[in-house]
Amino acid sequence: AEAVRRVGGVLYDMDDDQPPASVTSTAPSVITEQVHRDNLELRKELNELKKENKCLKKISERQFGFLSLRNSSSLFKFFTGLQTVQIFMWLLNVLKPNVVKVKSSLSLKDHLLIILMKLRLGLTNQDLAVRFDIPKCLVSRLLRRWLPVMGKILKDLIIWPSKEAVRKNMPRIFKKSFRKCRCIIDCSEFFIERPSNLTARAQTWSNYKHHNTLKYLIGITPAGAISFFIRRLGGRVSDKQITVESNFLDKIEPRTILKIPSFTKGKKQLPGTDVDHSQELARVHIHVERVIGRLRKYQILQTVIPLSLVDLADNIVIACAALVNLSPSVVPKKKK
Repeated sequence: AEAVRRVGGVLYDMDDDQPPASVTSTAPSVITEQVHRDNLELRKELNELKKENKCLKKISERQFGFLSLRNSSSLFKFFTGLQTVQIFMWLLNVLKPNVVKVKSSLSLKDHLLIILMKLRLGLTNQDLAVRFDIPKCLVSRLLRRWLPVMGKILKDLIIWPSKEAVRKNMPRIFKKSFRKCRCIIDCSEFFIERPSNLTARAQTWSNYKHHNTLKYLIGITPAGAISFFIRRLGGRVSDKQITVESNFLDKIEPRTILKIPSFTKGKKQLPGTDVDHSQELARVHIHVERVIGRLRKYQILQTVIPLSLVDLADNIVIACAALVNLSPSVVPKKKK
């Protein structure tokens, strides 16, 4: 019988000078080190999977969020102000490449839902934190990350249309007396928390509202779209001043006529022609008020904006105005 020797559980011929290379490479110490490394890798992978599983369980147990709302069109519209889930997904796809990610167990869909609920319902950060089971500070970080991006990107939805486009979409109610109407302007004021700085407090005080406010000049097309927006000024500024200081007049073509309601100042009563003119203006101005009313349905503009968000006020108003433009027009369509 040939002489054999067992090495590492493997038999090999004693006549050979050396055991096979495969045998020497699997010495007990080498095997032990490899097993130890594999064990560490597997433990690391297991811990990561446990964390992921914990997050998924937390998401599945959460009663409120995008997943719980997406199948109810009425609830989805109530909480976001958007007509459909498809518009929500379009908005998400437009915004997410520009938003700096915030680490949390929530999905990006829930992040956007939080922002839209803040705008639409004017909920406090504490309220949103409880609803989504996240820290209050995380809500603040989300607002700081998302609102500037919304203001920058969604301003492209506030378009100054050409004269031809305005006339092509002129509603029937305007055609009788204002068929050449280009734009209707309105100054809107939104309450802010009282500034501690005395100069800022004086600049934002509105004698009309008896409150500290920010004032915006908003332009609306006859078809009911918000087409112009001038950044905030303190409530102390007059409507005339904000109009003159804006670039609104640069957009108006030469020989454009300004139509304003008649005033009784210095008169006991208005002449008949002025009364008729004011009534005609009032009839079309109803539609302007409806557009502004739709803007104010974003309850954040009905609350007192805290000082911590005043620097984001322009972004907030732009986002709300753009979202209004994503909704059906309030002005009845012309009959064919």
